Amino acid sequence: MSRTITLVTGASRGIGKAVAKRFAKEGHFVIGTATTEKGAELIDEYLHDTGGIGRVLDVRDTEQINKLFEEIESVYGAVQVLVNNAGITKDGLLMRMKDEDWDDVIDTNLSSVYRMSKRAIRGMMKARRGRIINISSVVAKMGNAGQSNYAATKAGLEGFSRTLAREIGSRQVTINCVAPGLIETDMTDELDERLLNSMLDAVPISRLGQPEDIAAAVSFLASDEASYITGAVIPVNGGMYM
Repeated sequence: MSRTITLVTGASRGIGKAVAKRFAKEGHFVIGTATTEKGAELIDEYLHDTGGIGRVLDVRDTEQINKLFEEIESVYGAVQVLVNNAGITKDGLLMRMKDEDWDDVIDTNLSSVYRMSKRAIRGMMKARRGRIINISSVVAKMGNAGQSNYAATKAGLEGFSRTLAREIGSRQVTINCVAPGLIETDMTDELDERLLNSMLDAVPISRLGQPEDIAAAVSFLASDEASYITGAVIPVNGGMYM
């Protein structure tokens, strides 16, 4: 029985790592990407026992994207599940934000999803089956001071996903989003304890989410059980925004 070929961007740590490990455990052949050789090596290490691989990829670079897909398709077959997780933050109040901080976040978090999805759907539409899951954020709905660039990318991501879902749903390719809230990652580890506690006050479940909580939702959306779900945004935020 052939293994599902799954590509996860931004897979060296945090949510991307949890997603890649979940799929590998479920028997997928996983290709995880990172922006550096060191990151790709880390992915190679934790996927080694399941046969998955790590690759270097700049999701802003169309040529690199095409080369990676060509490698995967020629050696393993067409990508069947794509998880667009790679993203950055360059926070700051709008009145002080530099143009390059706006442009970098838009290009990395939003334009990359256009590039990756456009390339991935070729094989998916031909096979008449595919899953694209995009990692959004609670801030797409609720906003967050100092994150106008980041929130704009995540809101744009959700609109993009709904539109693409309408365009290619007849080919049995689904496009959905998972929108995390406060998740325990390197980013939250660096927060001041008082700030973190004040943020947790807005979470009815009263704890940080775990990367594995996001991976569980992503896994479900990639499954056969979710074949009639498309254009959806699944919030995984502990009730932070309802």
